[in-house]
Amino acid sequence: MTNITIYHNPGCGTSRNTLEMIRDRGIEPRVIEYLKTPPSRAELVTLIAAIGKPARDVLRRKDTLIEELDLDNPKWSDDELIDFMIANPILINRPIVVTPLGTRLCRPSESVLDILPQL
Repeated sequence: MTNITIYHNPGCGTSRNTLEMIRDRGIEPRVIEYLKTPPSRAELVTLIAAIGKPARDVLRRKDTLIEELDLDNPKWSDDELIDFMIANPILINRPIVVTPLGTRLCRPSESVLDILPQL
């Protein structure tokens, strides 16, 4: 059992690259395909808090729902944006990696190296 988790979308190149970087270190992480198994609201709130950024910074900017739901509008609170992400998990940016050294939205992929154990 590993103590590293990746919230992964296999259809995303950045997510695939990040997973490969973890595996290249000889680590087999717990892989959560968050589109199939979305985090609960409490889990997402915890992840965002651990990343240390506002919910808006964890939104996937390239999705058409951003415009359709007017999510760029500053009127939306973090709680409301989290509600949108729970209702539409595709809005959660990825990959999010959790290790004992920290939690990070790994964009670019190389940022995962900062929270992986040293070889």
